[in-house]
Amino acid sequence: MSSYVVRNSNCADGISVDIISGTASVLFSNGAVYRYTNVSRRAIANLLLNRNISLGFWINENLVDSKRVAFTQTYDAIPTCC
Repeated sequence: MSSYVVRNSNCADGISVDIISGTASVLFSNGAVYRYTNVSRRAIANLLLNRNISLGFWINENLVDSKRVAFTQTYDAIPTCC
């Protein structure tokens, strides 16, 4: 059950979260994409249910600063020209 969350944010353009597997993929504003595993399912549910949560705050609290979460960079910055 994957859901995509888009909100106004300076740091991220959107987050794809899967509450069943406890994963999140973040598309940052600079074009980099990171995949996070072992994300708290309670935190994912809170993000999906509470539309007032800032994406930047949620990312910092539940992904970047969390000791339980592992991450991999899946894409580097998107090129500006083709």
